[in-house]
Amino acid sequence: MIQVGLTGNVASGKSTVARVWSSAGVPIVSSDDLARDAVAPGGPAQAEIRKIFGGEAFKKDGSMDRDRMRQFVFKDPEARKQLEGAIHPHIRVLRERWLESRRLEGAPLVISEVPLLFEVGMEDLFDVVVVVDAPEQVREERLVLERGISREEAKRILAAQGDPELKLAKANHVIRNGGTLEDLEVSALRVLANLRV
Repeated sequence: MIQVGLTGNVASGKSTVARVWSSAGVPIVSSDDLARDAVAPGGPAQAEIRKIFGGEAFKKDGSMDRDRMRQFVFKDPEARKQLEGAIHPHIRVLRERWLESRRLEGAPLVISEVPLLFEVGMEDLFDVVVVVDAPEQVREERLVLERGISREEAKRILAAQGDPELKLAKANHVIRNGGTLEDLEVSALRVLANLRV
């Protein structure tokens, strides 16, 4: 089973690439989805997050207040490290369970979408790493227009991301996303064809 790590900075288009590949029949697991499972009511990371950040990290229904936490941790790098430290070990366990299920099914190729792949030192876990890249100004506009984030917060989020050039230098494949959605889909399918060879 070939394991591919799909990464890229925020708003680069990696989730779109993941959707294209999923539509082409490739099993994909998203670290963001696993993180939601880890922090969901009764999830394995909830108690630790509550211990670190207190009850204000959660909504009345018991789910984590993701908007509030995002605003908080992108203003405080130490808080961000603490949150990641509470969640990432659980993401790894959930991902390993998912991979084992795909192994048992005989999947020849699997994709793990991991936004912080390089930042948390996971590159050695994959046979191939694909980086999706887009210019910073384009990513900022996407955060503001598509996700409804203020420009000030968008700039903070972008500043907290790892250096795109370092990611590009370590990638086996790069998908550039500075054009249209159709361009991105064509590039994604071209890389997928290479991965399936």
